[in-house]
Amino acid sequence: MKKGDLKYDAFVSILHEELVPAMGCTEPISLAFVAAKAREVLGCLPDSVEVGGSGSIIKNVKSVIVPHTGGMKGMEAAAAIGIVAGKSDRELEVIADVSETQIKEMHDFLDNVPIKVYHQNSGLVFDIVVKVSKGDSYAVVRAANNHTNIVHIEKDGEIILDLDPAAEGSEQQTDRFLLNMKDIWEFINDVDLDDIRDILEIQIKYNTAIAQEGMEGNWGANIGKTLIKTYGNDVRTRAKAYAAAGSDARMSGCELPVVINSGSGNQGITVTMPVVVYAEELHKTEEEKLRALALANLVSVHIKTPIGVLSAYCGAVSAGAGAGAGVAYLLDKDYDEVCSAVTNAISAISGIVCDGAKASCAMKIVNGIEAGIFGADMHKNGQDFVSGDGIVGTDIEQTIANVGKLGKEGMEGTNEEIIEIMVGGK
Repeated sequence: MKKGDLKYDAFVSILHEELVPAMGCTEPISLAFVAAKAREVLGCLPDSVEVGGSGSIIKNVKSVIVPHTGGMKGMEAAAAIGIVAGKSDRELEVIADVSETQIKEMHDFLDNVPIKVYHQNSGLVFDIVVKVSKGDSYAVVRAANNHTNIVHIEKDGEIILDLDPAAEGSEQQTDRFLLNMKDIWEFINDVDLDDIRDILEIQIKYNTAIAQEGMEGNWGANIGKTLIKTYGNDVRTRAKAYAAAGSDARMSGCELPVVINSGSGNQGITVTMPVVVYAEELHKTEEEKLRALALANLVSVHIKTPIGVLSAYCGAVSAGAGAGAGVAYLLDKDYDEVCSAVTNAISAISGIVCDGAKASCAMKIVNGIEAGIFGADMHKNGQDFVSGDGIVGTDIEQTIANVGKLGKEGMEGTNEEIIEIMVGGK
């Protein structure tokens, strides 16, 4: 695949669009971003706030600690820190720079300003609406389908921006459906690394730092440290432990940024740390490490694309399969082994559900990575799941399409039931 070819340029663009820094779990940070934008449109601090979120937004914001809030969780905390201290031009780093004074101001704001939270039942999986008011003046900002995709801005009856919120991909991005395993394989072997080096190096730097913090500090359920304590320090355990530790810290409000994948910091950490750990263990060159990481990222995006940005399908599965692909590349650079790692992983553990962002995500990451690496081990030993084994298709592309249909359509009712359990108090 040559530089200047349509797919070459598209794959470079996809990596640049996907691998962006984020502070905190991306759903509450998206809410903080929309709230910050609403306050900026209003022009002052409001005296009342209304926050609407789709069920999947409420699910993913409910149980995760929002950075720079003093350990608070939930929609009100995410909206309040965005309103008081957010800078919307920073997008998913909207609350990266918050002072102690602003944290106090945020708590005072929560004590004195009513924030009404409601279910925005628009039929969209990803939907956030924030209305802020000061006296008779008000501003409304809405984001749909994507964490930073603002589709509506209104102030005092004047419509400033109004896009179709139901238009998937209304934010101008490269078509992810261009991805397929053969082209991804060709790309990562041919790509001029200078075209993607900067974003991959930042991904390694940021995600390694938060993984290290997770291993050293006391975060969440300490899944990463528990793995090492229980099973030792071999490369396979470290690959899972460091990814889990990054999630341990991130889900517990650690104020370090991550570089995301498929809109998720946990998925970004999951594809990164196994590649980093195995590359170091195997004494691979910097070039081999970066090519393996590009592969892991693109495979993860490819699997997640037909599923959609939010669903009942746990992203640790798609990201774990991507990680398995990256590790398989480092071990043997064999295309068939990479494909088998992906097929074997997603065909075995695609039943793991997403019940929101919280501490247990770290354990799901462990399972996703183990499935990805073991999927490669199966192929090495002459064993693979084949067409007709459950959701396994005639080839890897059909299998990925089957998983997409399962996650997007088949698990729609599952997602609604999960939301009802979490929000309805069952």
